[in-house]
Amino acid sequence: MDCKSKKKIINRFRRIEGQIRGLQKLVEGEAPCIDILTQVSAVTAAVKKAGTEVIHVYIDQCMAETSGKPEAQRTQKMEEFQRALSRYIDMA
Repeated sequence: MDCKSKKKIINRFRRIEGQIRGLQKLVEGEAPCIDILTQVSAVTAAVKKAGTEVIHVYIDQCMAETSGKPEAQRTQKMEEFQRALSRYIDMA
């Protein structure tokens, strides 16, 4: 993963980490359930967006690394990616 992509993804996860801490404070402070659910929804959307960014980076960088490689290696990488993508989609 290149430095720019890595930094972008790490920053997303740091924001998500802050959102999670905010959720903990809402629960500890006995905030209304509607407020908590609203923030859970925001965290969920942020995690999905981070996952989508990882997918884009993988397609752009990791799959490009397989060009020129034997068919078996390309197929193996694609199968690994499809399994990971299936887990990501099932999360949604």
